Amino acid sequence: MEKIRLIIADDHELFRNGLEELLKRHNDIEVVNCVSDGVELIEFIKGHQDIDIVLLDITMPNMDGFEALRQLKRLSSQIKPIVISMHDEGNYIAKCAKMGAYGYLLKNTDQEELLKAVRTVRKGKKYFNQNISEKMINFMSEHPVSNAVLSKKEHEVLELISKGLTTKEIAVKLYVSSRTIESHRANILKKLNVKNTAELIKKAVKLNLI
Repeated sequence: MEKIRLIIADDHELFRNGLEELLKRHNDIEVVNCVSDGVELIEFIKGHQDIDIVLLDITMPNMDGFEALRQLKRLSSQIKPIVISMHDEGNYIAKCAKMGAYGYLLKNTDQEELLKAVRTVRKGKKYFNQNISEKMINFMSEHPVSNAVLSKKEHEVLELISKGLTTKEIAVKLYVSSRTIESHRANILKKLNVKNTAELIKKAVKLNLI
């Protein structure tokens, strides 16, 4: 039997270790590595292209799950990501699906569903259960799903812009130059396809980014 080679990417050590122990009990699954953020994941993947599946958290330091999905796609890897997250909002699910996730599970999912998702995705099929699919469809019927997901730093800048801080004030708060903040702001406007701050705030609220 050819084993399903799998990586776990999650910054919570207890959850990560518990997931690893659970999966190790099954003869058809091999947990190749566990990492705590997207940077570690991508660096490992670059040297190990023979991985089948990544169980990927969204909220991680250094590089979050959204950026990790983007990087995996850029690597043209055959690896199939399954997002496993505490977020059950439709916008998160829709973004992950649009960015290449093969499945989406909540962290309170049971062992049976986790194994079903892993084995289904290994065969090249998508896995979104009925509840997750409904949340995603409901969101997509009311909102356009942005292809461009902001980086962690861009999210920080967006939050501060939404609070009315000036470029200089944001630069001081984040310990960077005003030029850096202007660069982030320009990238945010471009990614969300808006022209000014008023449009930016409106679009960010619509996409539940703030």
